[in-house]
Amino acid sequence: MASLIECVPNFSEGRRPEVVERIAGAIAGVAGVAVLDQSSDESHNRSVVTLAGAPKAVAAGAEEGVRVALELIDMERHRGAHPRIGAVDVVPFVPLGDTPMSEAVDVARAFAEQIAERFELPVYLYGEAALHSARRSLAELRRGQYEALRAAIAEDPERAPDFGPARLHPTGGAVAVGAREPLIAFNINLQTDNVAVAARIARAIRESSGGMPGVQAIGILLGRRGGGGTAQVSTNLVDWRRTGIPAVVAEVRRRARLVGIDIDHCELIGLAPAAALVEVDGEALGIPDIHERAIEVQLARP
Repeated sequence: MASLIECVPNFSEGRRPEVVERIAGAIAGVAGVAVLDQSSDESHNRSVVTLAGAPKAVAAGAEEGVRVALELIDMERHRGAHPRIGAVDVVPFVPLGDTPMSEAVDVARAFAEQIAERFELPVYLYGEAALHSARRSLAELRRGQYEALRAAIAEDPERAPDFGPARLHPTGGAVAVGAREPLIAFNINLQTDNVAVAARIARAIRESSGGMPGVQAIGILLGRRGGGGTAQVSTNLVDWRRTGIPAVVAEVRRRARLVGIDIDHCELIGLAPAAALVEVDGEALGIPDIHERAIEVQLARP
């Protein structure tokens, strides 16, 4: 069977649809690339594009996305709720089917070196593609975000990039490139605008704080014009076989009810493995099309 790779680049732009469309269009224009999904969030000020195909085609498609993003996104002006270090914040490569992780690692490392040279862009390798164990964690690479990295990249040897110059790109910042297993980006919106509640719940459920295995979580406020907003527990389920969507939703709901509130609705960002969605009640979570958002379903479309 031919190798099949998924790539899920995250771009620091979610408020200008025309910019996101140009990025996604550039990716889709590469022969052999299938764009499976595209989603944007204004509060996060972030967009996620999911593409798949043969390794060389996917790498070429992702490179086109980087090219256009660097032309159209200025990190000096970027503000958003989601942590980020660059216009193309993160580019993970994910092996699908029988493709071995080692192949995704090779693609990620070659891609990182290529974009660093072509765009004079500092690139950090993370996850399975990391060259140093201390850099496996994406959260650690994002420590202090774009603003802190701007000063630290040239002054702190521990924050020097794996490829590219030890300075941020003038408008594009830096990028993290990695290889990983499929993860689920899943947001849970609460019936409150009290972001402190979301932050407490996030701290309680994330693995790094002693919470649920394979769960990363932060609490943020989704603002709206005129004030107010919605508190959100934003999660990445990096090992959904150990802790899946139903378990996370149940725990967030339990903790929310302890302070007299409940879940309003949920959001799936990008796609998820079909097996991870089998026991998920999309209607109850406010995501009626969730089973159509399986990677396998989208891959099977003509």
